[in-house]
Amino acid sequence: MSLQATADTLASLPHVVADLNYLVPMAERPRNYTFEPPAGEPWSNIQNETRRVSIHDARPIADKVSLDANGFALVSHRSAVRDFFDDDEVRKVYYPEVERLLKEATGADRVFIFDHTTRRRVPGAQDRGGGPRQPVQRVHIDHTARSGPQRVRDLLPEEADELLKGRVQVVNVWRPIRGPLLDSPLAVCDATTVRSDELVPSDLVYPHRVGETYSVTYNPAHRWYYVPQMRTGEALLLKCSDTSTQVPARFTPHTAFVDPTAPADAPPRESIEVRTLVFHR
Repeated sequence: MSLQATADTLASLPHVVADLNYLVPMAERPRNYTFEPPAGEPWSNIQNETRRVSIHDARPIADKVSLDANGFALVSHRSAVRDFFDDDEVRKVYYPEVERLLKEATGADRVFIFDHTTRRRVPGAQDRGGGPRQPVQRVHIDHTARSGPQRVRDLLPEEADELLKGRVQVVNVWRPIRGPLLDSPLAVCDATTVRSDELVPSDLVYPHRVGETYSVTYNPAHRWYYVPQMRTGEALLLKCSDTSTQVPARFTPHTAFVDPTAPADAPPRESIEVRTLVFHR
């Protein structure tokens, strides 16, 4: 769906108005540690600014948006997994399901799943190890134009040169573990409304490597969407990076947010995201 078409239909879409956390433009390179940082170093040097934005219901336009046109897609998908917090079951049952789903959705020749993250929101907790992973309430993109291909080199070194001759995407598959999801839903931005100079390469520091993500600066032109009361039989496909320069959507910002319409006693969010490399010859 084109940007103009999106703008023309926004007024008719249900929406909420909520706060999103964007990067404050900064002189130094943004950085987050995933482990206890060295003495004197903060966990993060990132400063955020809160912006109030309209976040629109994606369901009425689900048949009009796509990964290549907008950077995200909503699909119906039931899983046979009984316990998403059982990593062995997720790898044995869910990974093959996700592979089939993405091949069908993208026409890919190959899908390589490289990790997954389950999240269980604990009120007041910070995502600094020692407990369940928390929703990320900061506008970001998991991979960049550089780090997407680098994951291929890291994970499939013997095949990387040949694989990178074709098109490579990093696509996340995100879903609630219990639903309908009311607490801390995921907002996704139409990638075609984001300028390249608003994507700021940022270091994500692991004990043995440094990954690169995009932090995102604010622009009122950004168009945001979410799936109200998302069900466990639904999944969001989210494109984090794409080596093709021939498609409109290549890098898709996203963030958890506080839905002001959620009841105070809403069960805390439980969700899973699977990260994949999607290959096309």
